[in-house]
Amino acid sequence: MAAGFVARFPKVFFSKNFPKALIASKSRQGPRHVYTLTGLRSLTRYDETTVNVDWQKKLTPEQYYVTREKGTELPFSGIYLNNTEQGIYHCVCCNAALFSSETKYDSGTGWPSFWQVYGTVDSDETNTNALRRPDNSMGSTGTEVICKKCDAHLGHVFDDGPEPTGHRFCINSIALTFKPKSTE
Repeated sequence: MAAGFVARFPKVFFSKNFPKALIASKSRQGPRHVYTLTGLRSLTRYDETTVNVDWQKKLTPEQYYVTREKGTELPFSGIYLNNTEQGIYHCVCCNAALFSSETKYDSGTGWPSFWQVYGTVDSDETNTNALRRPDNSMGSTGTEVICKKCDAHLGHVFDDGPEPTGHRFCINSIALTFKPKSTE
């Protein structure tokens, strides 16, 4: 990760902060490693087992496109859109619990929608496995939802959802796995 990060900014700014071994050429192959400078913290909590995963080998091409390249599945095509079973939806990449069927609803948008992240206490999402991040890729300012544990792109959140939160977490089915209540 450091090599890609450094390549986006002038080397003058970072050359004194990074060891020369980390300022590699863009053609560097292999897993991306997480490097932080003293005092800087990542927004996500990396577990060493998820940092070094070869996602293209672990995921299907469609799962990889959505979760690692921030793609979007076609509306009304996801396996969990009409799922009404009781249980928990997990991250397809790292198996972190993300959403409960108790907060799922039909928004009519074509993607599974939830009004709250699993583990939210009142309106505090601190101890959940999902993270909101600003996203300007759709031509306007939006809010992306990612997995806190592995950085997988899950979907987006909007402020037009039902009460009690007013949020609509619009999540790609392909970024999720479902575990029915009976097997938890």
